[in-house]
Amino acid sequence: MFVTPSISMHDGWVELQQMRYVVAVAETSSFTRAAARCLVVQSALSHQIARLERELGARLFERTSRRVQLTPAGAAFLPAARQCLDAAERAAAEVAAAVGEIRGRLAVGLISTVAAVDVPRALREFRRRYPHVRVSLRAGASDDLVEAVRQGIVEVAFLGLPTTARLEGVDGRELARDRLVAVVAPDHPLAGESEVSLERLSAEPFVDLPHKTAGRIQSDLAFEAAGLTRDVAFEVTTAYLTARLVEEGLGVALLPSTFVPQLTGVTTIEVTDAPARVEHVIWSRAGRTPAASAFLAVLDG
Repeated sequence: MFVTPSISMHDGWVELQQMRYVVAVAETSSFTRAAARCLVVQSALSHQIARLERELGARLFERTSRRVQLTPAGAAFLPAARQCLDAAERAAAEVAAAVGEIRGRLAVGLISTVAAVDVPRALREFRRRYPHVRVSLRAGASDDLVEAVRQGIVEVAFLGLPTTARLEGVDGRELARDRLVAVVAPDHPLAGESEVSLERLSAEPFVDLPHKTAGRIQSDLAFEAAGLTRDVAFEVTTAYLTARLVEEGLGVALLPSTFVPQLTGVTTIEVTDAPARVEHVIWSRAGRTPAASAFLAVLDG
């Protein structure tokens, strides 16, 4: 596999460095901040982008005294530039792997209630073995992370899905199955109970994930199957915020039983007819980068 430093055009060349500059300006909305990120002087960055615009025959950015924004031509150029940079980085990583060295980047996505894997501990071991890999973490909802893996934005992701959910467009494996438990404030009237039913919980205001997210759907389906309705008074995106609102007595919540021991300030109650969820680890169906394969090997380890 060979990587060229530029892409031929009819009357010039588009260099990878120029693409890096365009991406940096687009992401920072500033030539000054982009130059600092790329470790070059602003005049050099501006010169290269101006040169690229001449070769393309179109302006990529609108520059005003207050802001920098992409033109329609720039918006069209940006995704292709990112793909080229990703391809070049992956090519370099493949070459390094061929001679026994893991390099490049590893983007890991995870939901806030991962319990089947101690992700920080796994990353510590991965970092010990492969110190030249740059790791980034992205928290989000399961369905968003699936899409990020499909698009190649994230290489490996940890999800929690209803038992009826099917993964599409990605590869992966099941990590664990778990049941949800009720979480209430220590002074809540239910706090002294050893177990509770969904029917009893349905009378309480709930703190839950946003509507139509995978984590929310598993609870919604359980209440619907029991012929019950409930009031989700607060929608939040992290388990930490969920626990804080519950602790303040603003509602009750359903959370995975294996995750709840990490929380403080709340009381856990078994739910007799609790919904279940499945944790998965997934990766791209198009193929794994060397860093992704190495990380998955650490998980198996």
